[in-house]
Amino acid sequence: MTYAPIGVFDSGLGGLTVLRSIRSTLPIIDYLYLGDNARAPYGTRSFETIFQYTWEAVKWLFDQGCPLVILACNTASAKALRNIQQKMLPKYYPDRKVLGVLRPTTEIIGKMSSNQKIGILATPGTVKSESYPIEISHFYPEIQVFQQACPMWVPLVENGELSGPGTEYFVENSLDALFQQCADIDTLLLACTHYPLLMPVIKQKLSGNIQIIEQGPLVANALKNYLERHQNLEETISKNSQLTCFTTESPESFSEKANLFWGSPLPCEQIHL
Repeated sequence: MTYAPIGVFDSGLGGLTVLRSIRSTLPIIDYLYLGDNARAPYGTRSFETIFQYTWEAVKWLFDQGCPLVILACNTASAKALRNIQQKMLPKYYPDRKVLGVLRPTTEIIGKMSSNQKIGILATPGTVKSESYPIEISHFYPEIQVFQQACPMWVPLVENGELSGPGTEYFVENSLDALFQQCADIDTLLLACTHYPLLMPVIKQKLSGNIQIIEQGPLVANALKNYLERHQNLEETISKNSQLTCFTTESPESFSEKANLFWGSPLPCEQIHL
């Protein structure tokens, strides 16, 4: 029997916010994190390009022996996951699994809204895919979903601009645009793994009655339940509490910026896809 870590993929560093929650929930499991920093951000790229990049990353993680890969990236989950699950895995890797962040979120978010009005803040790519309204309608057809693309939020976070007048300006603009669509939204989903780092500014601009949802804990709980239901898969995963990180760009840059998302620098190795 082959033992191996769970692979976690993101276009850059934001997936570390999801991995942090997963590791808190499942601390003894080994994880291999891959950030495609050299080609980030994915949010404004075409469906075809995002699928190609994501599939290359997934194959690399499989080549390292990962039996399961988590797409800790909303854009990749929205634009590439379905094709990977339905077309690529049955043909090339029938014994491997790839999961995303979209399904665990849409399965539960309808239960969190009191008035059935939900706001989605996401990258342009995720919004354009319509993945969240479509998936939420499958589970909660009565829910109204309002989306707003926030193209400046990821660059702000990546550059460490988590506060200040410029950050407040772009955050307020996006929130205003969302609530102009519907003033009664009571539940707000941060549908990008970078956005939790802007939480203090977001809260400052919103009423205290609005519930703000981060995806990390939802994905972590969903993964825990998934592994409990798939014992054959769970038994192949190595459990030494180890984390290994890889990037397609500068390891030094990754390690330094990871401090924003992880709370401390992370050692990292460079690979080429």
